[in-house]
Amino acid sequence: MDHTSKPPEMACPLPISDYPHVLMAHGGGGRLMHQLLSKVFYSAFANPLLDNHHDGAALQIGDGKIAFTTDGYVVQPMFFPGGDLGTLAVYGTVNDLAMCGARPAWLSAGFILEEGLPVETLTRVVESMRQAAQIAKVVIVTGDTKVVERGKCDGVFVTTAGVGVIEHGRTIGPTMIQPGDAVILSGDLGRHGMAIMAQREGLEFDTTIESDCAPLGEPVQALLEAGVDVHCLRDLTRGGLCSALVELSGQAQLGVRIEERKIPVDENVASACELLGLDPLYVANEGRMVAIVAAEHADRAVQTLQRFEVCAGSRIIGEIVKDHQDVILNGVLGVDRVLDMLSGEQLPRIC
Repeated sequence: MDHTSKPPEMACPLPISDYPHVLMAHGGGGRLMHQLLSKVFYSAFANPLLDNHHDGAALQIGDGKIAFTTDGYVVQPMFFPGGDLGTLAVYGTVNDLAMCGARPAWLSAGFILEEGLPVETLTRVVESMRQAAQIAKVVIVTGDTKVVERGKCDGVFVTTAGVGVIEHGRTIGPTMIQPGDAVILSGDLGRHGMAIMAQREGLEFDTTIESDCAPLGEPVQALLEAGVDVHCLRDLTRGGLCSALVELSGQAQLGVRIEERKIPVDENVASACELLGLDPLYVANEGRMVAIVAAEHADRAVQTLQRFEVCAGSRIIGEIVKDHQDVILNGVLGVDRVLDMLSGEQLPRIC
């Protein structure tokens, strides 16, 4: 051994980001998913509408304007407290349209069915979709059905597309975010993801954790009708609040500063997250959004949202700043920390 040689330097390796195969983490809402989108999809399909990286596309049709979106749902277990695959498929699509500032109107539904699936199970999913569409005031107007061999599909996969009507002349999206804007959270975090994880892992708590799965179309329309200067809307699905804010910060090239003590988390959700080593800021929701509005309209926005049960917990949690381009969380002890997207997978198969 050469005693004159220097010992190897100790350093933490950087996370692998370039994988030759698709991983479950590529669908988790974190950094790997966004890298996959950029590398494969955005580069192949680049166009001005897609380049907005919004929940849907706003399309000019003659003198009118519509929003168009599409999604897929592969949740497991298929039925969970507070919802199921059917309600999730309808409300998830409705919410993407609402985030464009549109009034959701029409949906399509495609079903991939596995050979051997009980017809009773399929009927239950379809009935849930019927009820959810009625509640959300949308109509399922077309669809498709395919059957695959046993083992080629996990029971039922549902794909949807949605069309909504934009009845105003505003532009709502990340490019409209301005320094000084207020960041409003519509309710407590993490109930959808933890409801599914508790069901999947057999966890029991004093009170059953129920998913927050709910439509957001009416609260958004109420904001617009109240004259609130809405700059951007984003529902907090895969990757949760943190990933949504990091994505918006990057698109707007502005910073976000939020206060941890103002972010509501149900006690059972917090306990489940602690037990499983998860952070509720990254856990998926299906009935929660952030609304970024002009500061002078923030109080009116909160009062408007609180009229609706799904948004009763709305509150201002932070603001948009221009002196940096990070998402900063001011903790309960007054210490700041920078938030980033997860590099790996947190919650598989939850939407």
